[in-house]
Amino acid sequence: MLQTFAHYGSHFLIPLFVALIFYKAQWKYAFLVMIAGMLIDLDHLLATPIFDPNRCGIGFHPLHSYFAILFYLFLLIPKKSRLVALGLVIHIFSDVVDCSFM
Repeated sequence: MLQTFAHYGSHFLIPLFVALIFYKAQWKYAFLVMIAGMLIDLDHLLATPIFDPNRCGIGFHPLHSYFAILFYLFLLIPKKSRLVALGLVIHIFSDVVDCSFM
């Protein structure tokens, strides 16, 4: 139960806190852009089974691969892609929570 709350809560709460603290004037826009980082979970549709509560997605799904994560980290550098990158990196960080409890 705690693991589920930590995982799904962090997917939404961390972007909200980042938006409120660092993007005060446009926090709603920043929050929505970062939440769009959830779309990388579409790669779960390529897995069999689609959902496995005991599977660590990091390194398993294509958009959760180490190469993709490195790309997301590089996207943090240009200012134009930073919000999207923050959403992606926060998403990956939230998924790591699942892996650490295994």
